[in-house]
Amino acid sequence: MSLDTAPRLDADALLDDPQTRIVVCCGAGGVGKTTTAAALGVRAAERGRRVVVLTIDPAKRLAQSMGIDALDNSPRRVAGIKGSGELYAMMLDMKRTFDEIVEAHADADRARAILENPFYQSLSAGFAGTQEYMAMEKLGQLRARDSWDLIVVDTPPSRSALDFLDAPKRLGSFLDGRFIRMLTAPAKAGGRAGMKFLNVGMSMMTGTLGKLLGSSLLRDVQTFVAAMDTLFGGFRTRAEATYRLLQAPGTAFLVVATPERDALREAAYFVERLEADRMPLAGLVLNRVHESDAAQLSAERALAAAEALDEWGVDDAGAGAGDAAALLRLHAERMQVLAHERRTRDRFAALHPEVPVAQVTALPGDVHDLAGLRDVAELLASQEAPGA
Repeated sequence: MSLDTAPRLDADALLDDPQTRIVVCCGAGGVGKTTTAAALGVRAAERGRRVVVLTIDPAKRLAQSMGIDALDNSPRRVAGIKGSGELYAMMLDMKRTFDEIVEAHADADRARAILENPFYQSLSAGFAGTQEYMAMEKLGQLRARDSWDLIVVDTPPSRSALDFLDAPKRLGSFLDGRFIRMLTAPAKAGGRAGMKFLNVGMSMMTGTLGKLLGSSLLRDVQTFVAAMDTLFGGFRTRAEATYRLLQAPGTAFLVVATPERDALREAAYFVERLEADRMPLAGLVLNRVHESDAAQLSAERALAAAEALDEWGVDDAGAGAGDAAALLRLHAERMQVLAHERRTRDRFAALHPEVPVAQVTALPGDVHDLAGLRDVAELLASQEAPGA
C-alpha cells in the first residue's frame, strides 16, 4: 500500500467538531510538532472556537510565533486572531503547578510546611517523572474549568512525549511502595502505638537510611511524606480521571513526523503505543514533504541530459550549457530526495494502512509569526482525497 491510497486526515472537520475538546500533538523532536500545535490553535480560533494551546516543551518557538514575549503557567491571549474565536497560549511551569495543587488542597499551615520543606522543593523542581505528572494535572485543571472549546497540547520531544500517559500508574506505584508505607505508618498509627512502631519497626530502616542519605535529608523526607499524606489520594484520583479523559471520544491524538526514516519509525512507535492504550488516534501529520512541479522529469533523465551537455561543450550546446547542466543536476538531486521520501512514507502506510494522513508541503523558510502559522494550517487543511 502507498500513502497515495491512505485515508486523508480532515483537520477542519476535527477542529470544527464541538465534541472535540482536546487535541494532543506528539512526535519526535525536530519534526515541527510545536508549529503544528500552534497552527491548529490558530486555525480553530479563526474558525470560531475559544482555544488554549498548552506546551510542555520549554522551547520558546511557540511564544515567538504567536507574538508573545514569554509564556508562563497562565494562559495569555494571542492578539491578531481573525474572526469570532479567541486564542490563548501557555507553557507548563512544573514547580508552579505543583505549588498550586498544594495551596488548593491543603490548609494554610500545612501548605506552608510543605512548600518550605527542602525535599519538596527538590522534588517539585526536577524530580524524574514530575513534569509528566504535572502535565496531567494542568490538563485536568484546564478541562475542569470548562472555559475552553478546545485544548491543544504540545508534548515534549522523543518517546518521553507519551510518558505522561504512565503518570497515574507511576504515581500509584510510588504511593503504594514499601518506602512510603513505612514512612507514613507512624502518623497513621497515632499515639503510643505509633511511637512504638517508630521506635521499634523503623529503627533499623532509619538507621540504615540515615547513614546512606544523611539524617537531615531523611528527616526532610519523613516530614514531607507526613505533610503530604492527605494529598496523595487526591493526586492519584485526579491523574486517573485525566487518563480516562484522554481515552474519551472528545480527545484526539495527532502523531507528527517528517518523511524521514527515524521520524517515521518514532511515529510508528507512537501509533502502536496509542492503540495499545486505547487512546483515540486521529491521524498522522507529515510535515516538510517535498514536491516538484517537474516531477515528470526523472532523476535518471535529468542526469543523462546534464552529462550530454557536458560532452557537447559550450561551443556546440551554447553559452548557457554549463548553467543548464547544473540545474539539471539540482533537479536530479531533488527527485532523488522525493523518491526516498516516497519509499519511507509508503513503508509507514503499509504498516499502518488505517491511519489517516495529512501532508504539509515544506515551506521555503521558518515559521515565526501568525501569517506563517496560517500558511501551515491552510496546507494541513487542504488535503485531497485519495485518487483526486
